[in-house]
Amino acid sequence: MKLPVKQIILAPMEGVLDPLMRDLMTSINPFDLCITEFVRVVDALLPKQVFYRLCPELYHHGITNAGTPIRLQLLGQDANWIAENAVRAIELGSHGIDLNFGCPAKTVNKSKGGAILLKSPETIYKIVANVRNSLEKSQQVSVKIRLGFNDTSLLNEVVDAIEQANADLLTIHARTKKQGYQPPAYWHLIGNLQQRHSIEMVANGEIWSADDALTCMKQARTNNIMLGRGVLALPNLAAVIKQQALPMSWQKLCFLLKQYCELELQGDKSFYFSSRLKQWLRYLKLQYPQANQLFTSIKTLKSKQEIVKIIDQLT
Repeated sequence: MKLPVKQIILAPMEGVLDPLMRDLMTSINPFDLCITEFVRVVDALLPKQVFYRLCPELYHHGITNAGTPIRLQLLGQDANWIAENAVRAIELGSHGIDLNFGCPAKTVNKSKGGAILLKSPETIYKIVANVRNSLEKSQQVSVKIRLGFNDTSLLNEVVDAIEQANADLLTIHARTKKQGYQPPAYWHLIGNLQQRHSIEMVANGEIWSADDALTCMKQARTNNIMLGRGVLALPNLAAVIKQQALPMSWQKLCFLLKQYCELELQGDKSFYFSSRLKQWLRYLKLQYPQANQLFTSIKTLKSKQEIVKIIDQLT
């Protein structure tokens, strides 16, 4: 029996789910949409090159090679400048605009961006309303939040502000900023919001398996989910959830890792190759015991040839 999924979105993960990983993940999963890492907006209209560098898919009509649409995410506190940059992103080919009010990073929060704005529903309203009013109705405006900063006391007020500003879609990471990424995720609180609000919602957080997805959708009362760390741990997780595919085997994963090795070294971040692969393996160890052995075997290596040789030996 297929799970009643309406849409599965690939989450924005700063420094992790970059263009290369989006291309890789959408090639093996039926994602309906990808959200980019955030574009930091301060007090200026950013050069076009900033958008192209973060989202090279804009050169190809804003879609991955597999045909999955890409949406640029903006982060900041100035409603007017965010709206100006939203217009530019749409002109360049972004499929809608996503607004980040959930980033828990201290450096971002200290500069009054991301999750810190959950303390100020009025500011959130102004930003969302300005962006919505600056774009054509056909361009979707989505928003990503957490349940709150330190607690959930302002959650309904925040969601009210987003809804009143006429956002089209609201993704909720089911934890506060203070809770970080510590399990569990409080999906039922999203379900409680559904009783009071009409905006379409997406549930995010702690979805590692098809069973998790089903439980999440039941508790959050939504057929929309966003996957982040779960798809890094099980690379074909969206296909497992939406198409009842079998979890990717270790041998197929090794082939995918070798493909990643080749793609990574063709890009402009090739000097990060070994550290980025090891970062991914930290997630893969959650689902594949063999990944721990691979990580141990390559942790001191930096040469692509040496790393690929080790992968071949463990296949």
